[in-house]
Amino acid sequence: MSHLDTPEPATGAAVSYVYDSLDARPVSSTQMRGKVTVLAFVATYDLGSQAQVNYLVAMAKHDGATVNYVLVALEKRSERELVEVYKTNLNVTFPVALADAETIGGSGPFGDVHRIPALVVLDRQGQMVWKKIGLAKPEEIRAAMRR
Repeated sequence: MSHLDTPEPATGAAVSYVYDSLDARPVSSTQMRGKVTVLAFVATYDLGSQAQVNYLVAMAKHDGATVNYVLVALEKRSERELVEVYKTNLNVTFPVALADAETIGGSGPFGDVHRIPALVVLDRQGQMVWKKIGLAKPEEIRAAMRR
């Protein structure tokens, strides 16, 4: 296992988060609870992030409404329009949100996810079961979702 692949067991406590969604679909721990949730922390300028998004778009087509997929753009609020274009160009149909300043700085609810791409998998109760810094392949994500 590489030092960037950091599985984190569920602690018994759900992770609490709220991010500013680009549309009316809320991106928060309360709204996502009840389904496995995959949050990808990405940046519009990064090719690895684009590859991660492409993997998740394909997975979401397969999984339908059984899994929550979310992109969290590590971009300033002033870049909202750029993130909208990114979402449209990559055919993202699931919620996309802008990260808060703490998350962008690496001290948000998921810890150090400001190195991109970063991916977090939460169980149905909202507990973090897996986190990876760097590109996560679909088979790795699926294995984490089964935990």
